[in-house]
Amino acid sequence: MPKIIWVVERKRLMDDPDHRSSHVKRTPTLGGVAFFYTLIFALFFIKGRDMMDEAMYIIPGITIMFIVGLKDDLVVITPGSKLLAQVAAISFVLVNDSFIIESLNGFLNIYEIPYFLYFVIAGFLMLTIINSYNLIDGIDGLASIVGIVIMVIYTTIFYLAQEYFFALLAITMNACLMAFFGFNISSDKKIFMGDTGSLIVGFIISILTLKFLALEPTSYGELPFLLENAPLIAISILIVPLFDTARVFTIRLANKRGPFSPDRNHVHHVLIDFWGLSHKQASFIIGCFNIFFVILFVILGSKAKNLSMVLVLVGIVIILGYIFFRYNYNFTTLKQKILLKRRIESLKGNNKEDSKKSNLKKVKD
Repeated sequence: MPKIIWVVERKRLMDDPDHRSSHVKRTPTLGGVAFFYTLIFALFFIKGRDMMDEAMYIIPGITIMFIVGLKDDLVVITPGSKLLAQVAAISFVLVNDSFIIESLNGFLNIYEIPYFLYFVIAGFLMLTIINSYNLIDGIDGLASIVGIVIMVIYTTIFYLAQEYFFALLAITMNACLMAFFGFNISSDKKIFMGDTGSLIVGFIISILTLKFLALEPTSYGELPFLLENAPLIAISILIVPLFDTARVFTIRLANKRGPFSPDRNHVHHVLIDFWGLSHKQASFIIGCFNIFFVILFVILGSKAKNLSMVLVLVGIVIILGYIFFRYNYNFTTLKQKILLKRRIESLKGNNKEDSKKSNLKKVKD
C-alpha cells in the first residue's frame, strides 16, 4: 500500500473531490491493485486444494475485473462497458461444474433447476452482487468493514463444510481488506480501493455466494441452519449492499432517472448528511447491523421453515425502507443543505472567535 500511494502521488493519479464526494481533498486511489497481485499470489499456493480446478477459472475473471476497474479509476468508462466486462468475467466461473446450482433443496418448494435456468439465475446473482458492493464504496471504512464481515462468515461456512479452498480464498480476501482498512481510515496515509478494488472484492464475494448455494446436501451436516434456508442465509450475509442498492435504484427510477445515475441517496450518505455521523461511526453502525442480521437469520434458520423466514425478511426490509423513505433528495436540494450547514458552522466558528477576542480585550482593559 505505501508503494502504491507513493506511485499514485508521484504520477498525480489521485481522486479529486466533487459535489458528491465525502472527502474534501485529493486522495490516492488504486488500492485495489494490491488486492489483485495478492490474490494471484495466494491462488498459486492454494490451487492444490480445489477439487475442479476452480482457481484456473477464477484467475481470468479477476484479471478482467482488475483491468476494467483500473481503466475506470484512471479515465472513467461507461456503465455499459463495465457491465460487458463483468459478463465476460463471470462467464469463466459459470462454466465450471463446481458452481452449478442443481437444486434449491426445497426452498419455497423448489427442488430441480434446469441447466439453462442456472445460467440466468447465477449470472444475474453475480452481477447484482458485484455492482451492489461497488455502490456501497462511498465513505471511509464502509466497504472494508462490510467486506470483512462477509469474509469472516464465509470462511466459517466453508471451513465447516470442509471446502477448504474457498475458506482459504475468503481468508486471503479478508487479509487484504484488513490491511487496506488501516490505510483507508488513516489521516496521513489515506488511500481508496477505487473501482479496481471494489470490483475485485465484489467478484470474490459473488463467487463465494454462488459456491455456497451450490454446496452438496452432505456438506450441510456441520452448518447451524437447515439446508432449505441457505438462500435466505445468503441474503442475510449480503443484506447491506443488496438493501442499499435496491433502495437507491427505486428512488432513482421513481425520480425518472437512470438507475446508475450518481447521487447521495445511499444509506451511508443519509447517516452522515442527516444524522451527523462521521465516516467511522457510520461504517461501524452498518457493520454491526450486518453482523446482527446474519446472527438473527442463522438462529431462525436452525429451526424455522423458509416461508416464515421470508415473511420476517420482507417485514424487516419494509421497516427499513419506511425508516429511510423520507431521506430522498436530489443534487440541487442536497447541495443547498450542505452549503447552508457549512455556512452556519462557519458563522458559529466566527462568533466564537469574536467572543474570545472580546473577552481577551476586556481582560486587558
